[in-house]
Amino acid sequence: MIQKYLNKLEYNLIIEELIKNCHTFIGKEIASKLEPSSNIEKVKRTLEETSEATKLFSKYGSFPISEIDNLSIPLKQIESYINLSSKNLLNFADTLSMSKELKNYHQNVQEHSEYLNKYFNDLYINQDIERKIHTSILSEDTISNTASAKLNQIRRNKKNLELDIKNTLNKMIHSTTYSKYMMDPIVTIRNNRYVIPIKEEYRNQVKGFIHDTSSSGSTVYIEPMSVFEINNSINTLIIEEQHEIEKILSELSNLLFPIYGFLKQNLNIIGKLDFIAAKARYSIDNNCNQPEIGNFIELKNARHPLISKNKVIPINIEIGKKYRTLVITGPNTGGKTVTLKTVGLLSLMAQSGMHIPVSDKSTIKIFDNVFADIGDEQSIEQSLSTFSSHMTTIVNILENFTIDSLILVDELGSGTDPIEGANLAISLLERFYEYGAFTLATTHYHEIKNYCLSHNGFENASAEFDIENMRPTYHILMGIPGKSNAFAISQKLGIPIEIINRANSLISKPDTDIETLIKEIYDSKIKIENEKKEIEKNLNQIETLRKSIENDVTNKLRNEKQKIEEARNEAKQILLDAKEEANEIIAKLSKMQQADLKKAEHLRNKLNENINNSKAKGLDLSILLSLNNKSPETLNQSIKNGKKSKVNIKNNKAQSIRSEINVIGETIAIATEIIDQYLDSCYMAGLKECRIIHGKGTGKLRQGIHQFLKNSRYVENFYTAGFSDGNIGATIVKLKSKK
Repeated sequence: MIQKYLNKLEYNLIIEELIKNCHTFIGKEIASKLEPSSNIEKVKRTLEETSEATKLFSKYGSFPISEIDNLSIPLKQIESYINLSSKNLLNFADTLSMSKELKNYHQNVQEHSEYLNKYFNDLYINQDIERKIHTSILSEDTISNTASAKLNQIRRNKKNLELDIKNTLNKMIHSTTYSKYMMDPIVTIRNNRYVIPIKEEYRNQVKGFIHDTSSSGSTVYIEPMSVFEINNSINTLIIEEQHEIEKILSELSNLLFPIYGFLKQNLNIIGKLDFIAAKARYSIDNNCNQPEIGNFIELKNARHPLISKNKVIPINIEIGKKYRTLVITGPNTGGKTVTLKTVGLLSLMAQSGMHIPVSDKSTIKIFDNVFADIGDEQSIEQSLSTFSSHMTTIVNILENFTIDSLILVDELGSGTDPIEGANLAISLLERFYEYGAFTLATTHYHEIKNYCLSHNGFENASAEFDIENMRPTYHILMGIPGKSNAFAISQKLGIPIEIINRANSLISKPDTDIETLIKEIYDSKIKIENEKKEIEKNLNQIETLRKSIENDVTNKLRNEKQKIEEARNEAKQILLDAKEEANEIIAKLSKMQQADLKKAEHLRNKLNENINNSKAKGLDLSILLSLNNKSPETLNQSIKNGKKSKVNIKNNKAQSIRSEINVIGETIAIATEIIDQYLDSCYMAGLKECRIIHGKGTGKLRQGIHQFLKNSRYVENFYTAGFSDGNIGATIVKLKSKK
């Protein structure tokens, strides 16, 4: 990309925004060097990186990245085995700590990030080195006492000596002998030695060494002879302390020398993640979306990113499907130039891997260059008029554009004779079109508008203007040429009507006819647009109403289904309770071999009562029917016969259960519920085989039933019925034997 055209479109201001969003030096450096790419695969990859980061931010928060200074020089020191300062050692320890936090962030992320995973996975972790540095260095000016045993001992000795010397000097300054000599009763330090402030006139009264004098000369700072040796000892310990610190820093540096490559790699990865995070934050803050990549431009509700969201008017613009040259006309201040800048800048941003402020499903094309001739570059120093300046830029475009270029030209052909300028503009547009470039141009020349009306591959657009209120709407209307509205605006501003009429009469008839045609097209377009808006409004209302009705129906169905389900569960529980009670009664009957007929009759009546109650609730307790049909005499005989009676009961149960069931027309859920109850009855009755009739249909009901049968506790096996038994419309079920 040619830099001067990037600056024309204010791409540099977008870069400045990205830099502000970066935390690390490397991240800022990557952002500052960012340029649009014409490599489609690279553009897609960088856009996806931004998208993945925005998704992670919305769910897990931003990456745990804090400020990192420029560590290029300390890195070279490590590479050259030069000991590092405490500050730089801390910086590298912080880098390792940040790498660990980023690893932990990634491990907590549930979503698969195809493009970001490699960055997190390649981070090097060394908690031992990180911990060693952080425990040894408390700040860039403070080494911990625990950094080494020797350092700890030196500092303890030093502290004890300092306490001794302070006690000695405090006794001196508070004594009656020396108190009158003191300027202030304090102990201070000069040249790393403990001293006391003595009035100038008493300097000879205190034996010791003078280390300093106040600016006024009224005070001298004397080291008394009594503490001379202690001061010497303290200074010796200070030197030993410094040597030990240098030794500690050397040992810590030695830990980093072998991992130089990993440290460099981590810094680059963190910088890259920081840069991607900056793009993600920009996308979120500016309500951006990832555009699709195609062979055309289609921007929906596009906003210029440098204009306040509260002021910018979104535009819809398309180029590349049916035409490659779009000419925008209309009055000044109507948004024509902003439209050019918006298309150009959004293309550059997308090709830089950035999301752009457009609605979803917007599409951009990848260009090798974006050329822009926008603004007045008149130069007195270079003796260039406005026209000459524009032509100089156009010459440069002609020398460099290709089939994959986007050309943006504002007020093409202006600044010279209108007829010559218009024809020159048409000739230039033809050249751009013939060579395959995409071109957006603005103009006031009706000759160019007319040319676009009659040539394939060319299209008009207009910047809408509200004449009544004398202000632009900033809306771009595709497919129709715009009007300058010079006469209407002049009249609104107070130019007499007779002058307006005279000016109108001077326009040639062909031009008048064309303007009339343009007005008719414009009015029709406006009418269609308004009707379209009204239709869309009605459709939205209909859709809202449809969703409301759908939700109501869904809720009602859900409630009804819930009630049915509750009823089924209740019925099922009643059935189970009845079975349980029946089993208890049968067990009691089997034990009553010597019971009299009256007691047996009583039990039989109780069983009949349970069955009748169940029938009242809509249940078919077929497993009990065999008992219900027995007379007291027969029942008594069965009891006397012991095991034989059980066989007879079982046979009677089997006789009462039908060998097939029909669930055609039921849903899978209801059908399986019915089948489950039926199989339970068959099992209790001792049936060996049954047939389920489900019909052919789409096969979904059959599949659902077969899936249910696979997991049924009653089913030994099952298979599709033969031709004579219903073929694929029925299923034969082999039941397990009752234990």
